[in-house]
Amino acid sequence: MNFMRELGQFMMMGARAHAKWEMEISNTILHDRKRLVILGLLMIPIIIGGVAFAGNISEEVNGVLPKLLGGHKAYSPAFYTGGIFAVSILIGMGAGLITGCIGAGGGFIIAPALMSAGIKGILAVGTDLFHIFAKAIMGSVIHKKLGNVSVPLAVVFLIGAILGATAGGLINRILYEINPVLSDAFITTVYSLMLGFLGCYALLDFLKARKAPGGGGDAHGGKEEGVEMGGLPRKIQSVKIPPIVKFDADLVPGGRGISWVFLVASGALVGLAAGIMGVGGGFLTFPIFVYVLGVSSMTTVGTDIFQIIFTAGYAAISQYAIYGFIFYTLAMGMLLGSLVGIQIGAMVTKGGPGITIRGFYAMAVLAGFVNRFFALPAKLGAMDIIPISPGLGAALETFGVWAFFIVIGIFSVWVIGTFFKNISVLKGEEVRS
Repeated sequence: MNFMRELGQFMMMGARAHAKWEMEISNTILHDRKRLVILGLLMIPIIIGGVAFAGNISEEVNGVLPKLLGGHKAYSPAFYTGGIFAVSILIGMGAGLITGCIGAGGGFIIAPALMSAGIKGILAVGTDLFHIFAKAIMGSVIHKKLGNVSVPLAVVFLIGAILGATAGGLINRILYEINPVLSDAFITTVYSLMLGFLGCYALLDFLKARKAPGGGGDAHGGKEEGVEMGGLPRKIQSVKIPPIVKFDADLVPGGRGISWVFLVASGALVGLAAGIMGVGGGFLTFPIFVYVLGVSSMTTVGTDIFQIIFTAGYAAISQYAIYGFIFYTLAMGMLLGSLVGIQIGAMVTKGGPGITIRGFYAMAVLAGFVNRFFALPAKLGAMDIIPISPGLGAALETFGVWAFFIVIGIFSVWVIGTFFKNISVLKGEEVRS
């Protein structure tokens, strides 16, 4: 029981750390004119694609764009339509609202949402990775964090991350080549397990907070970790398999050191998660560094930003883009939607009750779990693994899709409604600050 509780805390800490990264990246992009211009330039191929599609330009011209964007000639259409772009913006906005309002892992719902919208699992993973990579490159704040990045720590960690991302991408591609339904079933199972556990923990945390005196406290919860170190990190750092990587010399007298073996293994786990799930691996880096390896949170923050850029970039390009598994139009739409959603969500947090926000987070994650869990029977039935009629499988999958989008829709309406309801108060706070 203690192990399950600690694992839940581990995942929640990772979700919060990744959300903080997303919010910082969003603020950096939207408060910099040069980055906004770059974002506008990234939209040009989509605009050209829209003109080509709407104007029914010659086959030669219209056939060039899908090759550039990746997907149409390979496995799935990546051409532009207004409907596709609008859906991608809404998906990105929903994830952004969760991230900004709750301060925990809205990115977890992106791949399930894309799959529910009819995108193949492997394409959803590749597109999500590209979306994270584009966001990280555009909003990079490494120059502000260089003092907190341990270069030796980051380089050795990235060796493992690259190996793990390669393995994750290879697994997804092999399963897809064997059977596209098998690939979808695998990705769906991984998401079901992760979202099911995280959702149950978040729900129990919410119910416990309701009973606690004061009713819920802070929406973001959790305390910041400094340079303290628990029993597990001490044991790991006591293993002296050379070479030893040194770090935190400016925070702890004499610094700390850890064997490269543990860094490479941790990087491989993060890279594997990124390669299979498409979430960038950032939600694992923070808790692994702080709670397992014993790295201070100050060093961890900078290193986490550093690794997301390279892990997501490597996985997106080398494991998905060159094979045609990137839906460029969707990625850019999600980027636009998430930037707006994060800003609205962050402002709503100032006026919204913390306990309500935590409840919505539990509902959103559990809705993602229900969505993927109810999609599994149809996929397993299609592969003759379980005996189920196509009609029943389709009905269960439809129920999961509706349950997911209804919950996310209600949450989004509540957040946006709260935003407009309190807009005068929020403006007053901005003026005072």
